Amino acid sequence: MRITDTIIISESELEERFVRASGPGGQHVNKTSSAVQLRFDVANSPSLSAEIKFRLKRVAGRRLTKDGVLVIEADGSRSQERNRAEARQKLTDLIIKASHRPKPRKASRPSLSSVRKVKEAKAKRGQTKAMRRKPGRDD
Repeated sequence: MRITDTIIISESELEERFVRASGPGGQHVNKTSSAVQLRFDVANSPSLSAEIKFRLKRVAGRRLTKDGVLVIEADGSRSQERNRAEARQKLTDLIIKASHRPKPRKASRPSLSSVRKVKEAKAKRGQTKAMRRKPGRDD
């Protein structure tokens, strides 16, 4: 399964299980196993770098088990084949999202003019409030 130009996951790393779906289908849903449960062992995958594995664990959230297995469920369609394709697409999207390195945050500080403007506004506001006080009262 090709994810990107550099990331390719072999079919042997994926495990698919077909279960009964709770989605659309009426009586049909009670007699067929059209929902797909796709399992991918992230922790032991030789196809992914350690950096991508780390980010994938954060991106996957509750879909990742304690053992490091990513479980993706798809039951939106009545067709087993469409659900299978949907589950694989979800896996691809997650890995692509995890493969993007986040842009590092650069520390910044406010400009001198913005600091001056804030201080001037604060002083003006203080004067306005001071004018509301009764004369002769020193606090």
